[in-house]
Amino acid sequence: MGVTDVLISGAGVAGATLAYWLARNGLRPTVVERSPGLRSSGNPVDVRGPAMPVAEAMGIVRRLRAAATGATAISVVDAAGRQRARVRMPGAAGTGPEIELARSDLAAILHEAARDHAEFVFDDSVTALVQDRDGVDVTFDRAAPRRFDLVVGADGLHSAVRRLAFGPEADYVHHAGLYVATLQLGQPAERPDTVLLYNTPGRLAAVHPARGDALAAFIFRGPAIPCLDYRDTARHRRIVADAYAGTGWRVPELLDRVRVTDDLYFDAVSTVRLPSWSAGRVTLVGDAASCVSLLGDGSSLAMTGAHALARALAERRDHADAFRAYEADHRPRIAPKQRGIRRAAAVLVPRTRLGIGARNLAARLLP
Repeated sequence: MGVTDVLISGAGVAGATLAYWLARNGLRPTVVERSPGLRSSGNPVDVRGPAMPVAEAMGIVRRLRAAATGATAISVVDAAGRQRARVRMPGAAGTGPEIELARSDLAAILHEAARDHAEFVFDDSVTALVQDRDGVDVTFDRAAPRRFDLVVGADGLHSAVRRLAFGPEADYVHHAGLYVATLQLGQPAERPDTVLLYNTPGRLAAVHPARGDALAAFIFRGPAIPCLDYRDTARHRRIVADAYAGTGWRVPELLDRVRVTDDLYFDAVSTVRLPSWSAGRVTLVGDAASCVSLLGDGSSLAMTGAHALARALAERRDHADAFRAYEADHRPRIAPKQRGIRRAAAVLVPRTRLGIGARNLAARLLP
């Protein structure tokens, strides 16, 4: 095979899955990760649909189920905490056809599966790429430059590889009209089996029991904020506090936690759209290629896409043919998810009180 050495930027869900399957198919993957270690975000994600056979083939399903959150149902509450609707979750406690677990747990399980078969380099990042017909010369922030046959950007919504190979983020990242903030509460939830949701028009506040350490989430509607730096935590705190000022239920208590936490995750809910996921010997996978963000099975699609890319590279000698086959295989899974974001947002964060009432009524009528 013409391709042997592959650099993967990003050690998250897509990057670790890709490293596992490339190594299994006889290639030599190197994974570089900007963070000093595996990221700690405990945001719940799902492994379901076409990602389940990938997990089964990796032999990790038992570990995924053991790490599943304890949530079995979603309870919609009013400002006084009274339940207005209750819906059972299909991935309840890891026993169903879907598995809900913390993103950090999923990434750790995938890393453990891949770490003995790939080189992982933490606390470093790609700063420059120079391609020629035979390979890619890569400059790193800390390590010495190296040359690879291919480079894969698996580095998320704000991908450095995408920026270096395809152009500015603003050309491909599109605001979906929502923002999300999450933080760990540092204590168990009062209801360890139930996700609590509270809505006002255009706003959602939630408490998720996770797996012992409850998680608070804020999802709210708003236009694109000019010059928003996704690393500016002080500004993020102000944005969330302003958006939820005067809101009832447990929101004042949760905002107090927002004001003092050192581990607030905040970002715009966005989609990523590119006419092609490859540029020469560089390609993208996961959120870097086709983010469907908060509402569209991002982790499952990341696993599925990484597997599709690894399989295409194993089956085709020419990398350009492999990249085309990967896109032809995986793009049909992405398009309906991106189209469905607006509909999912209408259910999760209704714009009006009438919309909230209609959503709650529909939830009560579910089996």
